[in-house]
Amino acid sequence: MTQKFVPFEKLSKKKKRERNADARHGWGALSPITRVPPNPKAYDRNKEKAIRRNGADSLLFGGCCSCCCAREI
Repeated sequence: MTQKFVPFEKLSKKKKRERNADARHGWGALSPITRVPPNPKAYDRNKEKAIRRNGADSLLFGGCCSCCCAREI
């Protein structure tokens, strides 16, 4: 015997939860998170830290270049 169609508004709370849970399982490999490309003009604190870690600040503190005569501070 086939089930009758019941509008979503008239379903019991339990049935609504079951239907909503079933609908949420359909993302698959797609992530539902909205992604925005980073703003190139904005200040990036992590980028500044990476530059400091790589030794590029030796240019700022007395070395003529980072390859031959940079001083360790």
